[in-house]
Amino acid sequence: MEISTNKVVSLKYKLSNHQTGEKIEETNEENPLVFLYGVGGLIPEFEENLAGKTVGDTFDFHITATNAYGDHDPQNVAMIPSDIFHNDEGKFDHEMFQVGASIPMSDNEGNHLTGKIVEVDEENVKMDFNHPLAGTDLHFSGEILEVREASEEEIEHGHVHGEHGHHH
Repeated sequence: MEISTNKVVSLKYKLSNHQTGEKIEETNEENPLVFLYGVGGLIPEFEENLAGKTVGDTFDFHITATNAYGDHDPQNVAMIPSDIFHNDEGKFDHEMFQVGASIPMSDNEGNHLTGKIVEVDEENVKMDFNHPLAGTDLHFSGEILEVREASEEEIEHGHVHGEHGHHH
């Protein structure tokens, strides 16, 4: 069975930085990536590179940053007054707010985002709200483990159910 719209795909892959070769993430047979193909849940070019493949096929391709998580946008870096991070006693928690920490936040409209702390001084916390892989060219290699028809319920819900998928 070939990978096409509304097929459930199970695969193992290694994701690395295309420029440096540094490994970013890896899955395996015991913990594969399982997804419903063609519903827009993954990077479009990732899915395009898998179209038509069958069980046992391997893949090896790269996706530019622009076509993956976008280029690093300086407008997504903000200086936030450190006093908004004060605790109930009016103190700044220096242990929690260290350079490199990722902090869950929400914007004025209530949208959830995660900011990575880039810099901390007495008055401000500089945070980067770009996706962690923004600006990174991605390299994927791996193997297709399983391809099956999606159930009507999976198609209706837009995601995989059962083992390695979503459970209601």
